[in-house]
Amino acid sequence: MKKLSGFYKGVNLGGWLSQCVHTKEHYDSFIQDEDFRELSGWGLDHLRLPVDYDLLENDDGSYKEDGFLYIDYAIKMCREIGLSLILDLHKTYGFSFDKGEGELGFFENEQYRERFCRLWEKLAKRYAKHSDMLAFELLNEVTDKSYCDIWNETALNCIKRIRAIAPDNLILVGGYHNNSAEAVKDLLYIEDDKLVYNFHCYDPLRFTHQGAYWVEDMDRDFKMSFEESGVTEKFFEDFFADAIKTSAERGVPLYCGEYGVIETVDVQQALPWYKALHSVFEKYNIGHAVWTYKKMDFGLSSPSLSVIKNEIISHK
Repeated sequence: MKKLSGFYKGVNLGGWLSQCVHTKEHYDSFIQDEDFRELSGWGLDHLRLPVDYDLLENDDGSYKEDGFLYIDYAIKMCREIGLSLILDLHKTYGFSFDKGEGELGFFENEQYRERFCRLWEKLAKRYAKHSDMLAFELLNEVTDKSYCDIWNETALNCIKRIRAIAPDNLILVGGYHNNSAEAVKDLLYIEDDKLVYNFHCYDPLRFTHQGAYWVEDMDRDFKMSFEESGVTEKFFEDFFADAIKTSAERGVPLYCGEYGVIETVDVQQALPWYKALHSVFEKYNIGHAVWTYKKMDFGLSSPSLSVIKNEIISHK
């Protein structure tokens, strides 16, 4: 499959402009110039920037012009350090992958979906000029499979409206079950040579999220070894088989926008999981961005994961 130039190996900036307390104090302190300078030495070609609508919109749908300045800043810094950037709308008005956010109604309310498209038109107008290094990711982790048809319809409408403004930016789209690889085959085929199919991988969840306090029915003291997880290169190759087939048949590149193992897992147990997954990424030229740079329970710069950080990100 075709390799994504400029978007092959990356890291997420989770927790900065999404999944956070939306205050100026947080935005200004969580990521700063020195963070970009550090990331410039990691051997990456891009960063993925999750952004919540709260940064950009008031409750009534009017725009917070100051919020866009943080995206401007991220683009500026990525240009300075020579990295591409994916702008990921992590949460939109009426929908979040996290039930705890309390965002409801997007897939039932046409006005919410229109608001979503208008926000992307606003972003496209502001950032189309950066098409040489900036990609657009429509929405993070659609949840229920029952949303598949309305999401396909919404995505098609949104892509058409973006393309009327920004013809050259890559556009990433993922599907149900939180951007599962399974959902790729059910994404609507669109005639667009700058489209990318997006999926996430935290499989098996009982290994990657063992002991996670936010996972339903997960014992905080639960532990699983890598051997018990059953993970091999073949495990991932089989798991992605339909997505790989769909990508090849349609000529649309594949991209894994999130993957990782919770930082409380022993690093010698976590590392072979990363290696097995990376071997499949490399075999099929699947672009990818590990979750995540700092904090968020998966931070590569945390004391526990930093000891294997170089091994995680140094593959081809």
